[in-house]
Amino acid sequence: MFTFEQYLGFIAFLTILTMGFWLMIFLMTFVIPYWVIGSSIERFKEIKAERKAKREAATL
Repeated sequence: MFTFEQYLGFIAFLTILTMGFWLMIFLMTFVIPYWVIGSSIERFKEIKAERKAKREAATL
C-alpha cells in the first residue's frame, strides 16, 4: 500500500494542512476582529480629539 516514506509525507501533509486550517480559523475569529475594532476605537478617539481641539481654538 504505502511505503514508510510515503506514509511520513502523508502525515506531514495532513499536519501542515491542519495547522493552516486552524491558523486561518484563529485569525478570522480573533485577530482580525481585534485589529478592526481596536483601529476603529483609536480612529474615533483621534476624531474626538480633533473636534475638541477645534472647539477650544474657536473659544480662545
